[in-house]
Amino acid sequence: MPLKVKKVAEGIQFSATLQPRSSKNLLVGVYNDTLKIKLTSPPVEGAANKMCVKFLAKVLGVSPSRISIVQGQTSKHKTIQIDSMDEKEFLQTIQPALSPAAEGDKNTHA
Repeated sequence: MPLKVKKVAEGIQFSATLQPRSSKNLLVGVYNDTLKIKLTSPPVEGAANKMCVKFLAKVLGVSPSRISIVQGQTSKHKTIQIDSMDEKEFLQTIQPALSPAAEGDKNTHA
């Protein structure tokens, strides 16, 4: 199932599901139109949200200031916005990190 990416004036938005307290930071794949992300940090005092932004910035090669969580601050289900990026650029950058063959790739881990 493809990841649904919504174009907004500032850039793009997409849905993500976070799984905190994982053994490593990892983009797991797309489930039910949502990007599943495993993170090592616990879901306490916004730690998982901060880790999510930092991890996505590393994977996408953008500044963390361009990434924001616009919905779901206290939920594992989030809407994430990336400013100054279009859908094509986002999908091309994220796709290699989603493929099973790329699991050992440095871009998928933090």
